[in-house]
Amino acid sequence: MHEEILEQFLSRVVEAIGQNTFVRMTLSKPRSKRDELRNVYVKPVLIKGNRLYAFTYRYERRDEVKNYDAGQLSDVLKEMLPSRFLNAVLFTVTEDLTLLITSKGKATLQSKKVQENREQNLEHDKQKNRLINPANPWWYQLGLTTREGKVTADMQHKFKQICKYVEIVESLLKPMRFEGKVNIADMGAGKGYLTFALHELLTQRMNMEVDIKGVEIRPDLVQKINEIIRSSQLVGLEFVEGAINTFRPENLDVLIALHACNTATDDAIASGIKAGTQLILCAPCCHKQIRQEMERSGKVSPITQYGIFLERQAVMITDTIRALIMEYHGYKTQIMEFVEMEHTPKNILLVGRRVEKPIDRAAIASKISSLKQEYGIEQLYLETALGVAF
Repeated sequence: MHEEILEQFLSRVVEAIGQNTFVRMTLSKPRSKRDELRNVYVKPVLIKGNRLYAFTYRYERRDEVKNYDAGQLSDVLKEMLPSRFLNAVLFTVTEDLTLLITSKGKATLQSKKVQENREQNLEHDKQKNRLINPANPWWYQLGLTTREGKVTADMQHKFKQICKYVEIVESLLKPMRFEGKVNIADMGAGKGYLTFALHELLTQRMNMEVDIKGVEIRPDLVQKINEIIRSSQLVGLEFVEGAINTFRPENLDVLIALHACNTATDDAIASGIKAGTQLILCAPCCHKQIRQEMERSGKVSPITQYGIFLERQAVMITDTIRALIMEYHGYKTQIMEFVEMEHTPKNILLVGRRVEKPIDRAAIASKISSLKQEYGIEQLYLETALGVAF
């Protein structure tokens, strides 16, 4: 019976606590696939001189941490095994003890001696070394944190996205060399989450002097965000009212356009190319223009006769041609996947770095022309925005 095996496991846990050999424990394999709680991690911690056990509850979109004393630990485990989790592993100084329970209730206990020298780590989990500090006041005003600087439960996933975004931007900017103030345009900046994150990264982490313009078409949003900027006394950050296709930057080093829908991405890329921007970073979405042209051309293959595959192919063709056009204009391009972003169905980041080297424009133009002909495309909107044709 699994009850007997479970009792053996729990008694070994209590024994490890009593002998001070408890290192950590994990609970995994949720009984229900619908359970949002995916794992639980347990480790001893020393808080104000008291030995407690920190339970990290890992949900699909957030983590929660609760501390229990030794007496409470067994009760918590009994509530979770096997009602919510079917697997548990106890790591001690000398062994790994694994509890396995099948969906039908059969339980086994496996023990494995360890060779390495393990030690307990009683330090409480350190604050994550994030590039973004949630305690900064603008995050509360933007609705992501409490007044105390703690990310709210419903914004945990959004904040992780923001942190992932700045990690990517930092990796792209580090190798680049800018002289003096760096001029940046964030096209279609929306509520400003990523724009503020960019400003914080560059000014507080990378010690750069910046002039960041968040371009947003909604006047009420522009006014609200500028009030937050003023109250936070941020220098080098401003939101301006305007559409992507009408914003004409004169001096621009970095152009960012995340979630620019359909041909708005082309307008942003065109603005960056015309301004001689050193770095262009786009997260395109809603690739309707090329899909519609492919449908009109009648060049349907056995693959693209299925709508979902036609859509996926339109995404690949659109962003490939965009990358080639950027290369034609002197950019080294890169297309990468970014699974943390939302609103980007194919999770693609299109990156272009301006380079000073000879370009075989005839070869690139030939590639673009061949792709257009193969898929029945008359013209990509980016060609129109740049006043070129291939």
